Amino acid sequence: MTKLPFKPPTDLGPDAQLPTGQELASERVWAADTEMLRDRDYDEKRIMRAWEHFVISGRLEGETGLIRPAIRHSWERSATLGVDAHGRGSAQSTSNDALERLRRENEDLLVSARTAFQRITEIIGETGAMAVVTDAQGVILDVGGNRRTIERAHDIRLEVGAAWGESVAGTNGIGTALSTGRPVHVHAAEHFCEGVKAWACVGVPIRDPLDGSVIGLVDLSGPQGLFHRYNLALVMLSAGQIQQMLVERANIERISLLEASLDRVRHVGSSDGMILLDQFGRVLHFDEVARRRWPTLGAGANLRIGERLARSETGAVTDLGLRLPEPLTGHNLEPLMRGGAVRGAMLVLGGKPRPSVAVRIPETPLLTAAKARIIGSSEPLLQAVDRIVRAARGRTAILLEGETGVGKELFAQLAHAVGSTTGHEPFVALNCGAISKDLLGGELFGHAPGAFTGATREGRAGRFEQAHGGTLSLDEIGEMPLDLQPYLLRALEERAVTRLGDSKPRPVDVRLVASTNRNLKQEVEQGRFRRDLFYRISVVRITIPPLRQRSDDIAALIEHYNRELSIRHGCPPLRFEPDVFAFLQRYDWPGNVRELRNLIEGLVLLSSGEPVGFTDLPEEMIADTPAGRDPLPPVASQHMDAALPTDRLEDAKRRAIEQAIADANGNVSVAASRLGVARSTIYRQIHHLKGRRRS
Repeated sequence: MTKLPFKPPTDLGPDAQLPTGQELASERVWAADTEMLRDRDYDEKRIMRAWEHFVISGRLEGETGLIRPAIRHSWERSATLGVDAHGRGSAQSTSNDALERLRRENEDLLVSARTAFQRITEIIGETGAMAVVTDAQGVILDVGGNRRTIERAHDIRLEVGAAWGESVAGTNGIGTALSTGRPVHVHAAEHFCEGVKAWACVGVPIRDPLDGSVIGLVDLSGPQGLFHRYNLALVMLSAGQIQQMLVERANIERISLLEASLDRVRHVGSSDGMILLDQFGRVLHFDEVARRRWPTLGAGANLRIGERLARSETGAVTDLGLRLPEPLTGHNLEPLMRGGAVRGAMLVLGGKPRPSVAVRIPETPLLTAAKARIIGSSEPLLQAVDRIVRAARGRTAILLEGETGVGKELFAQLAHAVGSTTGHEPFVALNCGAISKDLLGGELFGHAPGAFTGATREGRAGRFEQAHGGTLSLDEIGEMPLDLQPYLLRALEERAVTRLGDSKPRPVDVRLVASTNRNLKQEVEQGRFRRDLFYRISVVRITIPPLRQRSDDIAALIEHYNRELSIRHGCPPLRFEPDVFAFLQRYDWPGNVRELRNLIEGLVLLSSGEPVGFTDLPEEMIADTPAGRDPLPPVASQHMDAALPTDRLEDAKRRAIEQAIADANGNVSVAASRLGVARSTIYRQIHHLKGRRRS
């Protein structure tokens, strides 16, 4: 086992400092294989012969001096683990939900890596190399660098979500570095899997500043001819920068949580012990009372900094109180707030155990308002809301899937509200299907002054820049032209945009919430949507249920829109005949919530004050009812044959019809559609109005 470059602290007082990134990296640099850092003869043909002999016989004979010890040991481990020597890279991909969980759990790593990662990708972008960041198991969390190399890497599954641990992909820069805990350079034929032997890579592990354990890795990969000694130093320096950022973040987090705990400490009894936990349930600090009491609790052999006491499925502190070890469940767990959000917890080991308090994230006014706009309490709807809330705690991309009219824009706003900390972050929406192909690029990325015919003289920021610090909602993402998709992918992966007609990249930090009513996986298979973009925007995929799957919500929706729209238009609320209301609850609503809302608005505008009957409903609603179902009870036929009411229409009713027809340029079909009624209903109402005028 590799010796740690520092002794993990047993306690961190307010003035204590974590080891620096240089201290964490220094011993790993000196402990690296010296042969990796000096010029070395590389005989590809002899190495290939040695590999072929090893694959067939399981032994290296006559070439032991040619194969570096680190590579030889890795080949042996790969063979023992049963890795397919003739494989083509990774054979294991992480599901979208699991990948989102990993991103949340590794948020500190990804945030700390952002600056260093951007620098390294800028340096290597023109060299033909690519860089990746992985978690401790070798699952790729982020990629950057040369675009062609990234696209080529899909052939060996060197992409976000793929697992590159040694047990999956054999000897490689990621898996072997994680297995040994040391920097590793694997050159072409040295790879264990045949399909990766055209590549070269160097991986450098990244360690946790709390306990020195490996928490991830930064790797540089590319065609073998592009690798030189300076690349090894570049990756090591980048790993050191990432670890320095981790140290700084850990120190800031620890000090801020200590400050947040001061008010709580005043209420802790002299016989109570106090343990400070970060948002992942790890010990940041404990006092002397907790140290003395710990052995008597049976919760573990030692209490030490970095020990994970509580676990969370979401990678956040919100449910730590439910996941404490059994010996600690009788003790109090209190949330610690910072910046309006829960960032940690204080575990009080009381002399007399008290019920554990589950930590809850407080609702902001923005979040409360966003939830209130989603009407209903059915199980499918609540499950979708819960998934959005859990997914939106991180900054990863979310793909909302669902039929037209289900209200995907409301769920995008909910995701924004969950991730908002100040309530003032921008929410910028763009419908990709409502803008022409020629204009969509400028809308997304902005343009320089005079970049094209019709461009403004001053230039203009695109939706990406407008959404900086907040959320960018791209509706109908499946409508995006194929030739524009690589630019969107680059903006998401590099976190920067270049305006049309400009050469200067502009950093952007946005959360993407994309929406579609198409089957994007099918679009990918048919070549109409890029596979790499699909996986980038669908880290979390959430399906919004259609209205027919949550029929329990229909009554609440009718009541909501009846009240809202009658107030908006200054009309009395609708009343429904019982059979009509029952029919509306059984109807399939192919247009979903949007169809229901439009129907209610049309009925409100055209209401004569009488209860809504079947003659007031669009004829296609009855005609579209699936065969075999009997939507109309016997009494309904009487209403269907009833004459149109002879009561005088109110002025609002007449104005609504006339305005709708005028807005539709005289097209009665369009006007009827906008009012949510049948065309025949409009004609009957027009005839009725003419009759009033004659009288």
